[in-house]
Amino acid sequence: MHQLAIISHKKGIKVSGSDDEIADPARANLLKEGLLPPGKGWFPEKITPATDAVILGMHAKEDNPELLKAQELQIPVYSFPEYIYEMSKNKKRVVIAGSHGKTTTTSMIMHVLKDQALDFDYLVGAKVKGFEHSVKVSEAPVIIIEGDEYPASALDKRPKIHFYHPHIAVLTGIAWDHVNVFPSYENYRNQFKIFLDQMKEDTTVIYNAEDKEVVRLIEAETMPVKNLPYATPSYQLKNDAVMLTTTEGNVTLQFFGDHNLQNMEAARKVCNTLGVSDYAFYKSIVTFTGAARRLEQIKETGQLIIFRDFAHAPSKLKATLHAVRRRYPQHYLIACFELHTFSSLSLNFLDQYAGSMADCDAAAVFYSREALALKKLPDLEPGLVKAGFKHEDLAVFQDENNLKHWIEDQIKAVQKPVCLLLMSSGTFGGMDINFESEN
Repeated sequence: MHQLAIISHKKGIKVSGSDDEIADPARANLLKEGLLPPGKGWFPEKITPATDAVILGMHAKEDNPELLKAQELQIPVYSFPEYIYEMSKNKKRVVIAGSHGKTTTTSMIMHVLKDQALDFDYLVGAKVKGFEHSVKVSEAPVIIIEGDEYPASALDKRPKIHFYHPHIAVLTGIAWDHVNVFPSYENYRNQFKIFLDQMKEDTTVIYNAEDKEVVRLIEAETMPVKNLPYATPSYQLKNDAVMLTTTEGNVTLQFFGDHNLQNMEAARKVCNTLGVSDYAFYKSIVTFTGAARRLEQIKETGQLIIFRDFAHAPSKLKATLHAVRRRYPQHYLIACFELHTFSSLSLNFLDQYAGSMADCDAAAVFYSREALALKKLPDLEPGLVKAGFKHEDLAVFQDENNLKHWIEDQIKAVQKPVCLLLMSSGTFGGMDINFESEN
């Protein structure tokens, strides 16, 4: 939302906004552009007959005083995805959907198209190297959209992906998530069926042929869309790097993991459909280093390497751990995971994590009482967390300092290289991640 405000402001549109909490980086970015509200809270006096439109964030409530004022004055109110669609109705729309891999796949496409000097707009859920903002809406003929399945707004609970009506779509995988919105797996899965059902017959659907649920949906689809499957390409780990053997020769990549190679294949198919040849794609993708917090290396000193990853759903947790284990088979792998989302903190969802941390040498799970209170969830006993993960030696923490000491003890206790993997959509309670190896 704040990025949309900034780019709109830069286009000469008069913009104002409100929120009950504004944290960095949004706060710093808005302050820099002169758009930071003078105070927290809601100011219905900002909404006047001169206001052309109101864009409603998904966390604003139905009784929001500014929203009520806009409705009273009959000012058009758009959810975020509605507005993006309105701004891109005359563009070729590429939508990347699925339970995982959306941000990375979107980032890869953006990286390649920019490297090939092609003009395009975009919407992505992370900071991508080489791009100042996470959203761009201009006169470009194409827009690349990371399609979230979370509800659009308090006024319209449909998933965001239902608004975009793609010409080219990617479906990366389906694994139950957002249990506060989709109480059953079938209900969650059905949102992707609706996404496919809405497509016109000239739509190209690029889908993960290694995901059984995706394949099941595609095979059941009756619309005559053009289906393009993709799968993990064959590769070798050679000289501490991932090497592909392609029709265009050997290609050495700066990222790793089967799930990321799947994402790359989805990105390649999209770029092909947009007119980028395999030769041009591989030439560009070799300089891609990843999106922020997606298997992002944040430190390497001597015998210690640290990665940070956004993993929070069980499927993401498994894929990330498996990738790091294969990439660093000789390292002592310490994996720390934070329960931070509504789903991960829900007692009836915990058993979805069973066996998800099997690929590491030492495993820890962290969650805070503050996160539980914020999401209005009951207290969660550490024993129940351990039982849910079905990991005998799992360490469970609710205090970030205790977690930090545990990590430091693990690093000191081994006489071999250490790989530390921090997985969370949060911050581990603001834990200082400046660890050192004494080996």
